[in-house]
Amino acid sequence: TQSTWGHVSWLILNISLEMRYVAAYLLCALGGNSDPSENDLESILGAVGIEYDSSAANKVISELEGKDLCDIINKGTEKLASVPSGGAAAVSTGGASVDGAPAAATEAKKEEKQEESSSDDDMGFGLFD
Repeated sequence: TQSTWGHVSWLILNISLEMRYVAAYLLCALGGNSDPSENDLESILGAVGIEYDSSAANKVISELEGKDLCDIINKGTEKLASVPSGGAAAVSTGGASVDGAPAAATEAKKEEKQEESSSDDDMGFGLFD
């Protein structure tokens, strides 16, 4: 329904706006500042013309304060790995053999054909020609 879509779009917008503050916090950490302040985030976001929201910055700082960012990123990566991405699994179409050599040779031939055809994809000119 329309109201459900409105709620979902509002939620996505708020999450994407908060990501600005997470990105600024991570930039501080990459730059060697292991305990970024609100002023640090404000100066980074202000440098690229992003309007600053003190409550969003404080929320990010309080959530990440005292935590190891590498651990947080690793846990997030593990969670994302369990999310279905919608892609189909690769299916082997090669014939089965006892030693697998004929199937490997077939794959090598397919790759060679793909490489030859991809070189013709530029239609005679390159991006920087």
